[in-house]
Amino acid sequence: MRISCLAFKVSRFLLVLLLVAGSVALVGSSKSPYTPHDKAYYLSPELVNFVRPGLNITINSAQIASGGTITMTYTITDPMGLPLDAAGVTTPGPVSLAYVAAYLPKGQEQYVALTTAQSTGSVSGTVTVPDWEFGAPPKQVGPGQYQYTFRATAPSGYDPTTTFTVAADGNRDLTAFDMGTSYAGSTFNFTPGGAAVTITRDVIRTQSCNRCHDQLAFHGGYAHGMEMCVLCHQPQNIDPNTGNLLDLKVMAHKIHMGSQLPSVIAGTPYQIIGYMGSVNDFSTVVLPSNPQRCEVCHDQTTKAAQATAFMTNPTRAACGACHDDVNFATGANHPGGFQADDTQCANCHQPKGETPFDASILGAHVVATDTTATYPQNPDTLLAGLNLAITGITNTSAGKAPTVAFTVKDNSGNNIPLSQLGSISFTMAGPTTDYGYTVFGTATTPGYVTESATKATCDSNGNCSYTFTNTVPAGATGTYAIAGESRMNQTVLSGTTSQQSVQIGAANPVAYFSVDGSPVQSRRTVVQIGNCNQCHVALSLHGSNRNQTEYCVFCHNPSNTDVSQRGNAQDPTDKTQPPQGINFALMVHRIHSGVNVVAEGGKPYIVVGYKGSHNDFSDVLFPGMNLTGEATYLGNCAFCHANDSQQTLPTGLNMVSDPQGWINPTVGPTASACSGCHAGKPASSHFLANSNSLGESCDVCHASGAQFSVDQVHAE
Repeated sequence: MRISCLAFKVSRFLLVLLLVAGSVALVGSSKSPYTPHDKAYYLSPELVNFVRPGLNITINSAQIASGGTITMTYTITDPMGLPLDAAGVTTPGPVSLAYVAAYLPKGQEQYVALTTAQSTGSVSGTVTVPDWEFGAPPKQVGPGQYQYTFRATAPSGYDPTTTFTVAADGNRDLTAFDMGTSYAGSTFNFTPGGAAVTITRDVIRTQSCNRCHDQLAFHGGYAHGMEMCVLCHQPQNIDPNTGNLLDLKVMAHKIHMGSQLPSVIAGTPYQIIGYMGSVNDFSTVVLPSNPQRCEVCHDQTTKAAQATAFMTNPTRAACGACHDDVNFATGANHPGGFQADDTQCANCHQPKGETPFDASILGAHVVATDTTATYPQNPDTLLAGLNLAITGITNTSAGKAPTVAFTVKDNSGNNIPLSQLGSISFTMAGPTTDYGYTVFGTATTPGYVTESATKATCDSNGNCSYTFTNTVPAGATGTYAIAGESRMNQTVLSGTTSQQSVQIGAANPVAYFSVDGSPVQSRRTVVQIGNCNQCHVALSLHGSNRNQTEYCVFCHNPSNTDVSQRGNAQDPTDKTQPPQGINFALMVHRIHSGVNVVAEGGKPYIVVGYKGSHNDFSDVLFPGMNLTGEATYLGNCAFCHANDSQQTLPTGLNMVSDPQGWINPTVGPTASACSGCHAGKPASSHFLANSNSLGESCDVCHASGAQFSVDQVHAE
């Protein structure tokens, strides 16, 4: 017993030395491994230096013994590279791991799993599916170094030159230190014979997925990145409860098509029965980028080894996943007739033809507005383009009607006559300190005025001008803004059987001007269109007219609601409800929160739109994931917000009209923005308790640097 105590004391002494050395390294480091997105960023340096939260897993080697036994060695460390004790005895936090092994048979393109399990369902009965190995304790072979021997073995007579892949994925439990759980994963490719690995499954890189998913993870944090996904989600994998294939090229296509699947439109939901019998219904998924844009996922810039596979190797399984009303066995709904195998697919479906809308892979999937970028070599497919520019604003003093100078040109710089446009108009709003409550002359639109400029005057050089009929309010001060919008139809492949009329919209120009001689001050930037287009690619709304967030806030301002359309509601229930607030911060948060709003006990966010359309966003699922792979996660505000704007609360700005909100008919600007996601009654009670006639006190606790700052309370 005395020997054990002595050993324990020596161990603790060595640990203290190690931690002190680590503390010096961490404190002295010029670059912390933690970001404002991490809980550790906000904890005391003493606690962080002791615990060193985070987890890294590195697989060092793998080999197969003569009897087929597979072993691998790996290292687990903290983010600064110091070794961790998997048991959590000599370093804080136990580390739990799961292991996967698979191989790529010679001449095949997809993995065969070696780590498997039996799964039973009502449709397919009992089947063998890929799985992890848990539970077997690894052997420690050095500080932070472990050796794991798989229960699964290599197949008899395996080819020693083929590619085998092992994976380790796990978590480090630091909940005892109020630091949550850290997750990490790693894969390792090798050939049993020792030759260099030349063949891998590398079609889509994780960075492509993370354009929308932020941090791709699944299965409670035990699966990270495409390198691991492809090991299990291959042709062996099936959901025995529904019979749906879980092969990634089938499953991913179907999930992302979701509501647009022909089978779903026909009434059959697309579901996968998951862990503990959970029903995962993807029938309402709407891909924000349009599923025709194959290269959003099949990104050609990531240097994935098989990035072009979707173009060069079409298959019935991959194509039939989206086009699931095609029966290749009978030829139903397939112009090429029945197909017994995949050998003939590429004969008709070549990577790219000379023109869009043909049977080639890119041609069949091209979005009409993308033809210019996809087929720049073919003049018949080029959209001439539409570019609206504001070249000046005059007569800008308070009480006067501004005159806007502008040009309308195609992509070659040629002037486009106004008579060829489908529409052109300009919108005025102000002041830029906060839009929403300014009245412009006789205009009845809340906080802004929009006027058609189709009768503007233009000279022979294409320089045009339009003078507003409404004026800047008398006594106005500060900076005001004018933005333009225009659209038109242009034709591609004119005179052919593939001729199409394509509606295109000009990028919205926004110009600022002083109405009282004071310095011009642009409206604050909260979200930039580039952030939106990470997922949406080419966000355009209201009939292609509006595509810049800097312009969206003109109309989607604090005073605006859907009252102008609610009386025209096509849904009788909508007519009985109060107007819905559509201020940009409230609306965008509510739309992207979708399922969270309902789950939290909030009221469904329903907007009555053009011609009384019923727009219910209750089924919207934001694709950003948390560390365990839950796609209901909205905590990474910086994913959408620009320049950490989420940290600057809108306290002191205009009250927001929200007749359907818990706090109505108006609510404070900070409460409105935050209630977009925190939509339940308890949250609104908190907002109300911290607001009075003097305004909101939110920044006392939630301002940047405060104890409960926005980034801190959303950190993982």
